[in-house]
Amino acid sequence: MIRIRMTTGGALALLLVLGACDQKAGEAAPKTEAAQEAAGKSTLADGLGDASKFTAAAKAAGLDGTLAGPGPYTVLVPSDAAFDKLPAGALDGLMKEDARAELTGVLTYHILPGTILAADIGKAIDAGKGKALLATMAGGTLTATRDGKDIIISDAAGTKARITGADEEKSNGIIHRIDAVLMPS
Repeated sequence: MIRIRMTTGGALALLLVLGACDQKAGEAAPKTEAAQEAAGKSTLADGLGDASKFTAAAKAAGLDGTLAGPGPYTVLVPSDAAFDKLPAGALDGLMKEDARAELTGVLTYHILPGTILAADIGKAIDAGKGKALLATMAGGTLTATRDGKDIIISDAAGTKARITGADEEKSNGIIHRIDAVLMPS
């Protein structure tokens, strides 16, 4: 007999993703009429706005089509200032053709499956007694905690990103703005 053992954190991450996705695979999350009207036809790709470095990186990795597709996804978008905090030349190195797989890994580490609002993350943090694990499309895990009223997202190396703008609804998901670039281990 095979036994499957799941840690509390793993179970919480799974519940967060499943609870946020509450739909059939590949089917867009249902939205209220007001939410659909607010989102309009603007996709995640359209909604990146002033995050020009993230947009350029997504195009270089070939993820711009994914972000314009059906989703739903939740994207943690680092500001251009967050990319400026990386070591000199780090982003340029990732943008080279021979580093495409690494760039894709970094960007998909910022994408969560399903539509996850900041309130959903907050509830998961409360249920997890101060922290919640978030599964990424890259196959990694981010840790969400609170600093006062703010939600902090941490990567495996301990880099912390504060959600500075939450719940930008798009037709195929949600954008949360963050102030640091998170890196897979």
